[in-house]
Amino acid sequence: MSSPRARASLLASGAAVAGLLLSSLSGGVSYASDHESCRPDGLYKTPGVDVPYCSVYDSEGREKMGADHQRRVIGYFTGWRTGKDGTPAYLASNIPWDKVTHINYAFAHVGAGHKISVGTDGPNNPATGMTWPGVPGAEMDPALPYKGHFNLLNKFKKQHPDVKTLISVGGWAETGGYFDDSGKRVASGGFYSMATNADGSVNHAGIDTFADSAVDFIRKYGFNGVDIDYEYPTTMKDAGNPLDWPIANARRAGLVQGYSVLMKTLREKLDRAGAADGRHYLLTVAAPSSGYLLRGMETYQQQKYLDYVNIMSYDLHGAWNEYVGPNASLFDDGKDAELAAANVYGSQQYGGIGYLNTDWAYHYFRGSMPAGRINIGLPYYTRGFKNVQGGTDGLWGRAAAATCPAGSGLTKCGDGAVGIDNLWHDKDDNGKESPAGSNPMWHAKNLEKGVVGDYVTKYGFPADTRLTGTYARKYDSTLVAPWLWNAEKKVFLSTEDEQSVARKADYVVDKGIGGTMVWELAGDYAWNAAKGQYEPGSTLTSLMYDKFKAAAPYGAKVSNKALPTKAVNIGVQFGEFKLGDSNYPITPKVKITNNTKTTLPGGTEFQFDYATSAPGNASDQSGFGTKVISSDHTGNNVGGLKGDFHRVSLKLPAWQTLAPGASVDLSFNYYLPVSTPSNWTVNIAGTTYALVGDLARGTTVVEPGTGTGPSPDPTGPTPSPTPTPGACTAPAWNATAAYGGGTTVSHKSRSWRAKWWTQGEEPGTTGEWGVWQDLGAC
Repeated sequence: MSSPRARASLLASGAAVAGLLLSSLSGGVSYASDHESCRPDGLYKTPGVDVPYCSVYDSEGREKMGADHQRRVIGYFTGWRTGKDGTPAYLASNIPWDKVTHINYAFAHVGAGHKISVGTDGPNNPATGMTWPGVPGAEMDPALPYKGHFNLLNKFKKQHPDVKTLISVGGWAETGGYFDDSGKRVASGGFYSMATNADGSVNHAGIDTFADSAVDFIRKYGFNGVDIDYEYPTTMKDAGNPLDWPIANARRAGLVQGYSVLMKTLREKLDRAGAADGRHYLLTVAAPSSGYLLRGMETYQQQKYLDYVNIMSYDLHGAWNEYVGPNASLFDDGKDAELAAANVYGSQQYGGIGYLNTDWAYHYFRGSMPAGRINIGLPYYTRGFKNVQGGTDGLWGRAAAATCPAGSGLTKCGDGAVGIDNLWHDKDDNGKESPAGSNPMWHAKNLEKGVVGDYVTKYGFPADTRLTGTYARKYDSTLVAPWLWNAEKKVFLSTEDEQSVARKADYVVDKGIGGTMVWELAGDYAWNAAKGQYEPGSTLTSLMYDKFKAAAPYGAKVSNKALPTKAVNIGVQFGEFKLGDSNYPITPKVKITNNTKTTLPGGTEFQFDYATSAPGNASDQSGFGTKVISSDHTGNNVGGLKGDFHRVSLKLPAWQTLAPGASVDLSFNYYLPVSTPSNWTVNIAGTTYALVGDLARGTTVVEPGTGTGPSPDPTGPTPSPTPTPGACTAPAWNATAAYGGGTTVSHKSRSWRAKWWTQGEEPGTTGEWGVWQDLGAC
């Protein structure tokens, strides 16, 4: 999770994937089960399954985490800090169990045969077989049939029953492959080939196999759910680990659809297992925060299947390019050198909005999810550069490398810090240090104090190591970003500390956000007065716990305003996104389908919200009069976006009725990525209704104008009305006749309307985006 991610300018490129339902139409009517009262707002419910939501959520749909945990503190716990290589160990006994709410074990992987795996059982397997004799707190629970980290996690969960554990699958190194028992990486294709076939189609068999194995896995090892860290199912070229590019790039056109099917399948299989086991199983993801990556993920239609999203709002700047900036700033300051080079601030279409910061990423997801189903990410590690030129104490300077590291896949990159400034570095396939300025925060704090900790010998440095220059702490209050600047070495290390974490915790509380996620727990620090040095500890985690324990409950609704409690079965689908580089401006087709029994008259008005992560200049090219009618934010986003939503209105053209079963489409247009537009309403004959696809709590599905009686179950196919012979009143289509836009004809027991002038094009053969609009059976 803390290795480089593709995050070139949003002006760089991507790919076209068939869009999926904006809103999955789960369960048509109000659910009879008492558990429905606990279902989080907007969360998909598997049809026909009595999901035991109340085992995890309260009657407001908020997660139950213990009396002193109003917000989440999710910590990633990695399996490789075992201490067996001589470096400091970080075991389950080191976790501040009373300060966290969730622990994500990193990582399992997609193994042979598309099944979840942590490797072969045995005494050298950290997850299931390793032991730590003589280490206090690491004694195994003899009641469990396995050892290793999984044994210790369950041992401590017995003492802290409110803490939930999830198995996290994938990560930077194991998204497109995995490490075998000898430590060699196997380029199996991982998520890419499990979810998507070589031709870009969905690999349903691989997904089913993986999902079934994931259910078996969490039952066997006592986990509360599954966390997917798939980096990345985006149509943007050369995204994710360069080792995965050969297989990922070839599948770009199908990755988003495969990801959506994967999430839906996991949700449904976990729901069925949870109903059988009497407990709700969590499904979460580590989601990208880069506007570049998200541009290639359509409208992130997968959010409805997730209990919550953990935003990887870090790795926003690093040595994958030459632009020196903070790892995880909270806000934009209007001076980001990478964005300035791409003319983001100078482009009127972008609205001056900078998209490489936590606040932007939060608002992207807030456009389709309650604040409480979103957690912002914080790094307990540094990123940094050497030989920095220009900038203010290095900030927004440049650090171009003469050559890029072998295996990076890059031809142009930044000059990453090395040596004592890169304690937690990765190694390439030849065992050579990857320059990145990656350090645990406890080591960065020692650099700041001018202290060489006694642990450096365990990382290969001599005991008499001396520091060169002074590491002066700097802080930018607009960005909410600290860093260390060594003027003598020209080294810039982006950090986190009490000041920045406290400000981010206040942001979480103020916005009603669900909480925080940290990568990784082992980077937190504490001061050892006896030794005069910082060591692994829980200072930052404890700070967040203290901030959150007295906070108000998190935001549990998608909409900030009251929506109608009666919903109608009208579906909305975003599709035909262009691939990667071609996906600017973002111009999907929007398909509206009338699944009710009532014909919608011309002029019917729809309204919806989209996120302020994009400027309020959305429009359409299809005559629906799409316009932004109100905005919670205007102008640039220096210091943060001021609100969550833009409200949009569009109307069926006056001549365009929409019969039962019929669809209509328009070309939508916007300029920065947004997640699935939400809070839809439709006004029919003077009454405003919600749409069932928003999955809102407390809504009842009705037929328009009646107030009662559900539409057909939208989770299954909507049957076509049975044609009545002789009932078609429009003239029969004639192959030689010319038809103007708006002309209605009948053909093969269905009515059709021409969208524009046409001649010789047979209705039913031009496709859903073609000239003939299907008005339904007649």
